[in-house]
Amino acid sequence: MTEGILEILFMYVKAFVVGGSICVIAQIIINFTDLTSGKILVYFMLAGVVLTAIGVYQPLVDFAGAGATVPICGFGYLLANGAIKGAAKGFFYAVTGPLTAASAGVSAAVVFSFIMSLIFHSKTKRN
Repeated sequence: MTEGILEILFMYVKAFVVGGSICVIAQIIINFTDLTSGKILVYFMLAGVVLTAIGVYQPLVDFAGAGATVPICGFGYLLANGAIKGAAKGFFYAVTGPLTAASAGVSAAVVFSFIMSLIFHSKTKRN
């Protein structure tokens, strides 16, 4: 019984360390460069795509699980992984594979954002 608890705890520690390290890298970039948040998000997403294409990101996902898939570079991994799997079926599937792979997450974000917009009312920021 304690082995199972320790295994779960170790899984959480791995996810926290990897996800936290990704966030630390992003924070260092924010603090020491003039890059905007949008550009940093795009660079991290593209890094996930490139690291997946060269085969580096998959072992990280296998090791850390959600610690590697939840940050924005995990979205790049998801898109690249969908394209790679789709490419095995042909060119059309290589193009539509990323859309298929990401459709559940994007759909959930749209639906829950809509529900929250019905519940809460945004206000403009006053300077």
